[in-house]
Amino acid sequence: MSVFYDTHAHLNYPDFADELPQVIERAQAAGITKIVGIATDLESSKRVIDIAERFANVFAVVGWHPSDVMTAPGDIRPALRELAQHPKVVALGETGLDYHRLPTQKPGATPADDEAYKAKQADLFRQHLEVAAELNLNCVIHQRDALEDTLSLFQPFADRVRGVFHCFANDTATMRRIVGLGSLVSFTGILTFKNGQNIRDTLAATPLDQFKLETDCPFLAPVPYRGKRCEPAYVKEIAAVAAQVKGSSLEELSAATCRTAEIFFKRLSYISSESSKTSS
Repeated sequence: MSVFYDTHAHLNYPDFADELPQVIERAQAAGITKIVGIATDLESSKRVIDIAERFANVFAVVGWHPSDVMTAPGDIRPALRELAQHPKVVALGETGLDYHRLPTQKPGATPADDEAYKAKQADLFRQHLEVAAELNLNCVIHQRDALEDTLSLFQPFADRVRGVFHCFANDTATMRRIVGLGSLVSFTGILTFKNGQNIRDTLAATPLDQFKLETDCPFLAPVPYRGKRCEPAYVKEIAAVAAQVKGSSLEELSAATCRTAEIFFKRLSYISSESSKTSS
């Protein structure tokens, strides 16, 4: 069986609370040998670390999601530095910009509220990038309806921090801009959707060593599970479609995507090798 990693999973969500050990077991049975748990605020960062401590094949990414920034403290850099000291924290995030649901979509909000919201997102995104550069870590980047602003904020850090633009749903030209900055894209179950041909076209043009696979679970379950709760085991179905699109074998895809993940998540590779030494 070819092995794969789920490089973006929200294991701390309530959707998995009652059966997390079984979810991890099903992933391993499907050949998903490593899972990267993603946080969305400081409290969930602590929970993701706790899960990583409980399960040897789970790792953690800590940070604050852009959609929830109005509840964030003004300066999260000290907290990020402290959380990132844990050896199983492999990156910061998910962070970035999201303009999909602005305050003015709700009654009573004004354009000034939109500007304050965007400014807070930009400030926290920059703080993640600053700490990542300081600690020699990379960032998991969330971008929705905010591409140009996201790239503008990221570019000054691109020589020190790599980003993975997760749940990638943009076109080939955008992918090439991101790869040109030394960063990566990552594909979810959308790749398998009937209406996902544009995503498959982008994947077809993406170099084999410049992308990763993820579920973004509990969201975006691939075919044939679409509409149900997603879980890490379903990377297997995403990988099958990705291999077809790339014209590669599952073995080639496994080697490329796992290696890409281990290079990006530096501590993932280090801990994996240290574990191998310990068990040998």
